[in-house]
Amino acid sequence: MTNEHTPVRFDTKIAVLLRDDLESWQRLNVTAFLVSGLGSELPEVIGEPYADADGTPYLPMFRQPVLVFEGTKEILTAAHGRALSRSLPRSVFTSDLFATGHDRDNRAAVRAVPRDRLDLVGLAVHGPRNAVDKVLKGARTHP
Repeated sequence: MTNEHTPVRFDTKIAVLLRDDLESWQRLNVTAFLVSGLGSELPEVIGEPYADADGTPYLPMFRQPVLVFEGTKEILTAAHGRALSRSLPRSVFTSDLFATGHDRDNRAAVRAVPRDRLDLVGLAVHGPRNAVDKVLKGARTHP
């Protein structure tokens, strides 16, 4: 029997993997950018709109937790390859994006570098729990 207090177990996982040498402000910025990509492409991960007791409306958010991990540059590169081989929805953030100022320049910076030479600092993935766990092999939960 389930009720409103029964924990919800999701069949999918939303995860962000950050490179472990980022500054605090960079970690926050990269995470925000990465998850925005997932929300825009995967409407099923977005819940219903919110409202407070006075009826003030608020935007909907993810319907499940976003788990944040960290790892070395090598772990991030390997995770990127595993996400690609599993065809999981993903978003990337490269070190070049810290020097750009808007979306057009961000896309141009990523497009200018071959996949195997991207200097990844962040990766977000969504998919079945076990597939995402395999992608994140070697990463640790962000402190």
